[in-house]
Amino acid sequence: MVKETEIVCPPGQHEDETVIKELASASLKIPVKRINGVKTIKRSIDARGRRVVYRMQVQVFIDEAFKTDHYTIDYPNVSTAKPVIIVGAGPAGIFAALQCIESGLKPIIIERGKDVKQRRRDLANINKQGLVNTESNYCFGEGGAGTYSDGKLYTRSTKRGNVNQVLKAFVAHGADEDILVDARPHIGTNKLPQIITTMRETILNAGGEVLFNKKVTSLLVSFDKIQGVGLESGEKIEAGAVILATGHSARDVFEMLHRQNILIEAKPFALGVRIEHPQEIIDRAQYHCDVRGPYLPPSYYSLVEQVDSRGVFSFCMCPGGIIAPCSTDVDEIVVNGWSPSKRNNPYANSGTVVQINLEDVQGSDADPFKMLRFQQQVEQAAFRAGGGKLVAPAQRMVDFFEGRSSTDLPENSYLPGTKSVQLKEVLPGWISERLRKAMPVFGKKMKGYYTNEAILVGVESRTSSPVKIPRDRETFQHPQIAGLYPCGEGAGYAGGIISAAIDGINCALAAAKNL
Repeated sequence: MVKETEIVCPPGQHEDETVIKELASASLKIPVKRINGVKTIKRSIDARGRRVVYRMQVQVFIDEAFKTDHYTIDYPNVSTAKPVIIVGAGPAGIFAALQCIESGLKPIIIERGKDVKQRRRDLANINKQGLVNTESNYCFGEGGAGTYSDGKLYTRSTKRGNVNQVLKAFVAHGADEDILVDARPHIGTNKLPQIITTMRETILNAGGEVLFNKKVTSLLVSFDKIQGVGLESGEKIEAGAVILATGHSARDVFEMLHRQNILIEAKPFALGVRIEHPQEIIDRAQYHCDVRGPYLPPSYYSLVEQVDSRGVFSFCMCPGGIIAPCSTDVDEIVVNGWSPSKRNNPYANSGTVVQINLEDVQGSDADPFKMLRFQQQVEQAAFRAGGGKLVAPAQRMVDFFEGRSSTDLPENSYLPGTKSVQLKEVLPGWISERLRKAMPVFGKKMKGYYTNEAILVGVESRTSSPVKIPRDRETFQHPQIAGLYPCGEGAGYAGGIISAAIDGINCALAAAKNL
């Protein structure tokens, strides 16, 4: 028989098979000799008490052979099947393509940027020279924004679809099996490119197509039904379904839809800064220790507070991480964060942002671009304040709160460089003031957080899309265009790798049903 139970063990013993068997034996009140194997289902770190422990949900194989799992997926050949065009090769697009294959459809992915390997040179130019390739950067290219900004797989989107389906697909393509059990699964920027490459090979081997450096500039529509897409080169590709999975930064796609009189809407989003601390400060606060032990990973945090009736919250926290320049145009500053799989860098960073509603921004709510223009204005103000070459405006935390300029800035992970600037001159006043008030409050929640050793780097503005592409809740199709499936973060229906992947799967299933 197989039984499940929860065990608790100290760091350093959570991977010791003998210890785990003994703990399972005590929990189930059975002799150890009857246990033929133990499989971890879920694992999390509990640091609420003075003693940090691992909590583990395990399956115990009693009086029967231990069975290991195999994570391979057999995909059919769809080279002659009905085509589905997928615009964008981020997580939404890739998982939509895999689901299309499983559903007996031929995916044709069209990606404006380069393949995951070729992107590296453009990212190096961004970091070392401050040069932005507007078609190949941290946001555009194979794998989307998630590939080179971390691969965090933690999500609350469990009601949208099967999270395990997504995680198992990652494992089948080379990810570590730990992502199936860890409470906050993480792949790491150093490992994701090869996983994405393997996924592309799966799509190609099954008869799908992946086209790089191809920019969609029009949708082909006849009698309110999608017929395909037009490319910048003049080419036309036909299909009875188009999944639009272009990500939150493809502003030209929103302009294309508006130009073709296809309905889009302004959407709330969040905006603020990225805050970086020495990782040891976060470890001391969260693990209640002077020095983090060798069997504990760099610690994370999640903070939220209502300030003047508006949410201020941490976002995309990166333990042992790096702040990255994620601009998609030449005259803007956008920052994000990422971590390698080992999370072994000396800093911890997190976006810290303020929720922005439609009524906060001047202009008619009927204007679909009013939030996008607001986003652009703040990013361009940050660029001007930094002085060019993607140098980012920055300020020490306590200096920001007390309204004084930082005479110097701490060493930090942002490679293009930082410049001491009063961030209240970059951010709109009502955003700056709420961030300012939140800092000491967060410091009371987490000891050591409120410190001048922390640096605020501006601006964190691509938390989600400022534009929404509406769709029917049941069919996933745009209300005006049959066969057009707005999908993922860019359409306003996801907020991270897992939720985007799930949305891609759901759109592909809907396309299969309708085709």
